[in-house]
Amino acid sequence: MRVAFVSETTAHHVDADDVDRLHSLADALVERGHDVHVLCAQWWEGQPDSFEHDDVTYHAVADERGQRWFAARAALLLRRLAPDVVHATSRTPGHVYGARWGGVLAGAPVVCEWYDQHDAADGLRGRAYRYAARKPSVVVAPSRTVKTSVRECGANGGDVRVIPTGIDFEAIRRAVPGDGGDIVFSRRLDADANLESLFLALAEFREYDWNCTVVGDGPERESYERQARDLRIADRVDFAGEMSVDERAAVFKNAHVYVHTAERTSFALDLLRALACGCVGIVEYHAQSSAHELVEQYDRGFRATNDEEITECLAAAGGLERKAVDETFADYDRERFLDQYLDVYRDAQEHAGLL
Repeated sequence: MRVAFVSETTAHHVDADDVDRLHSLADALVERGHDVHVLCAQWWEGQPDSFEHDDVTYHAVADERGQRWFAARAALLLRRLAPDVVHATSRTPGHVYGARWGGVLAGAPVVCEWYDQHDAADGLRGRAYRYAARKPSVVVAPSRTVKTSVRECGANGGDVRVIPTGIDFEAIRRAVPGDGGDIVFSRRLDADANLESLFLALAEFREYDWNCTVVGDGPERESYERQARDLRIADRVDFAGEMSVDERAAVFKNAHVYVHTAERTSFALDLLRALACGCVGIVEYHAQSSAHELVEQYDRGFRATNDEEITECLAAAGGLERKAVDETFADYDRERFLDQYLDVYRDAQEHAGLL
């Protein structure tokens, strides 16, 4: 199958969850023998219009991101590539117009990746989101929370599939516990991380013997470090900075509890990895976070609505046994992740054939 991704921004441009997910999908497709093309802004050096990297062919639709005619040029290139499926992203919703018309010219269905929640009431951009939600054959969201956002933009709920991001479960099984605290938090340390909720809970948890590892970096790191000092828990909180996926898995394998407090999360990938590594999961509920979806039916998961409840959950988590790996989450393996996308592609092709 020839799959053409229309994504001006790639994992070679920025470090972000949505493009990392598409990058993982492209790699998985190649491993299964599929022909993968990415229509994007140029990120490689030199002047070639196309560039092959790790068996994926990248096509420079524009010299750099933000150029006006990206959508029109993408449509013409799709016609020449003649893919079996066009896979667009809603990161820049106006580009879905190009993907849609390119799909029409190539006779291929369009699947739209809708990773984050968007506001359909935002002028011309909102109009583009409404188009992106309604026109593709299928829209894919990483969680039910994001699916709700797509429906609010006008999509038919039956045309929106939820596919959680996959993890390398074999790597989880092989991971060896490393250094780290009994309690772990991992995320980009920005305002949405809401780390103060965990710190307030930990401050009330002083009578217990614990230490905490915070994985990640970001613009609010100094503020969070200051909060830990102000609450007099700095000596028991280690800010470990950025870590690779393998390094994080080692920290999760060593920990007993993973706490998620972020206010905005399309898909809580590190929470999933930590649960697979045997951690007890504690999630502070927020309307724009999907993290609670991973623990709501899980007997080693807790939900809280404030720091006092997080403290109670930490105490309850202490009574649960430690695990090295939890096979409950084997269904989230990246092979299953790929199979679900292939099902979406086939359904989209059948739907296009009927039309």
